[in-house]
Amino acid sequence: MVMEGILIWLLVGGIAGWLAGLIVKGGGQGIVINIVVGIVGAVIGGWLFGQLGVAIGTGIINSIITAVIGAVILLLIIGLIRGKG
Repeated sequence: MVMEGILIWLLVGGIAGWLAGLIVKGGGQGIVINIVVGIVGAVIGGWLFGQLGVAIGTGIINSIITAVIGAVILLLIIGLIRGKG
């Protein structure tokens, strides 16, 4: 059961990071960076939606949507810090 959870985190993170890379920069960053960006994005998205009182539901698709939104925010902030925004 624990291994399944880890694999789902990696899958959601990879998809979310890749999609966020397409939205923000026009391309993915590589599988490892995509996974990291997606997982951090999921944390940011989950926190942000919780603060706003927004619930988009449950399930893997909703998890990916939340993670993509958080990952896009993360990449935009990184772009602003680096001066590319």
